[in-house]
Amino acid sequence: MTAQYQRLIRDIPDFPKQGILFKDITPLLRDPQGFAGVLEALEARHRGDRISAIAAVESRGFIFGGALAIRLGAGFIPIRKPGKLPHDKLSETYALEYGTDTIEIHRDAVVRGDRILILDDLLATGGTARAAASLVRKLGGEVVGASFLIELAFLGGRAHLEGIPVFSLIRYEA
Repeated sequence: MTAQYQRLIRDIPDFPKQGILFKDITPLLRDPQGFAGVLEALEARHRGDRISAIAAVESRGFIFGGALAIRLGAGFIPIRKPGKLPHDKLSETYALEYGTDTIEIHRDAVVRGDRILILDDLLATGGTARAAASLVRKLGGEVVGASFLIELAFLGGRAHLEGIPVFSLIRYEA
């Protein structure tokens, strides 16, 4: 099944900068069966997890996060870049391969004891997902898992999510 999704992901060399091989998911999103299949696989994986809400990371995580939240009967929490959320927010800055970045969440997005699934399209070095999990925990939520469409396993991001069950639909080993 994974191969059918992989064929719908194209490689874009040297994007967004020299030396990076970008995994472009837009062909997968354009294919109704492929997009639906991804959602079905994610739903099957998390159906029994009693998720209160899905915390999805801007921007491609939103595409899958909102649709999956509806399928699971869960709420949706946007985690965004600075300056995009209008209400009282909590921020987390984290390291990237080439600098730092920051994400934010509304302080009232998580209620103490909520069971939260972190969702994004891609797990690379793990910095973004780890920062998202940190935000959820600071607000009193329980991170029950982290799911991704794609995992670049050779970058070791899973190791930065210690104690969090990680699921990825497609793994690239090299």
